[in-house]
Amino acid sequence: MAVTSNSSGPSGSGPAISVRHLAKEFHLERLLFANKRTRVVSAVANISFDVQRGRTLGIVGESGCGKSTTARCVLRLLEPTSGEIIYRKLSPVDGTVQEINLGQASESELRKLRTDLQIVFQDPVASFNPRMTVGAAISEPLVVNTDMTRGEREERTQELLALVGLEGGHSRRYPHEFSGGQRQRIGVARALALRPSFIVCDEPVSALDVSIQAQVLNLLLDLQQELALTYLFISHDLAVIRQICDEVAVMYLGKIVEQAQVDTLFSEPAHPYTHALLSAAPVANPRKQRERKRILLEGDAPSPINPPPGCRFQSRCEVGRSEDLCRDVEPPLTDDGDGHLVACHFPEIKSVI
Repeated sequence: MAVTSNSSGPSGSGPAISVRHLAKEFHLERLLFANKRTRVVSAVANISFDVQRGRTLGIVGESGCGKSTTARCVLRLLEPTSGEIIYRKLSPVDGTVQEINLGQASESELRKLRTDLQIVFQDPVASFNPRMTVGAAISEPLVVNTDMTRGEREERTQELLALVGLEGGHSRRYPHEFSGGQRQRIGVARALALRPSFIVCDEPVSALDVSIQAQVLNLLLDLQQELALTYLFISHDLAVIRQICDEVAVMYLGKIVEQAQVDTLFSEPAHPYTHALLSAAPVANPRKQRERKRILLEGDAPSPINPPPGCRFQSRCEVGRSEDLCRDVEPPLTDDGDGHLVACHFPEIKSVI
């Protein structure tokens, strides 16, 4: 059964999505001297988090740390190896909350839930069929998931284009006739077609110019306020994360190593990896930029095929390289105070701003 329970409570409080002990492994086969050998890539390794209703949780980290894999597992675009994903569907009629285990949902149940759970992809070019007009692409979810007439679908398409700041006449054009920022706005319009409550934004501005990034981010913030949306926002850009997110989770090699409110994370980072990330991000004040000390990490990140025992960051950490505890024991993600979660045996909290 996908439905686990029903409960009631304040409509604007509590998590919309709860992820518990999520893991995703990829099995790679290769032929070696006529024998098949299977290697296991641990892309996401036993992570847990909540996305609060009406708010934005950002997941940040370097390329290959498991951010996008996590997001796609949450929506069941990738099948998780293990773990639990609970979606709390809010009734617009009486405010009751229905808990749905997405991991146990059948294909038919998932299809119905697609009206509530949507995604904005990273590449606005690759996510559209070049042979379909923009209007056809936006209305396709309405064809598949609703019984709207053709006239109703066209009207809804015009509404969506206006909602993201485009003209109704754009519906007759093809994706290649638009700029990158306009294509991403169209991607947002398509995600909103079925009036979802939860949207995964998988690096939606990484392919855009900085000036266009700000426009798209402001659009997402305005839509969140207007439509009461909940976002899971994936990015490797700390400036973007700081602008749009309420809470941030830092991932390293498939693990969440730190999680906190956005202001707390940027002003009082506790994990050495978070310190290194923030030291690499430029600040607008030239004097502060000159005074800051850049933390250079030695070596490369370990392979997710053969992650090290103990702390996964210990080989690149000044403290971890000299401590047996870091090499032998994996640090749990524990509350360091006021909901500031850190996975480190020797956390160091200091001001970065």
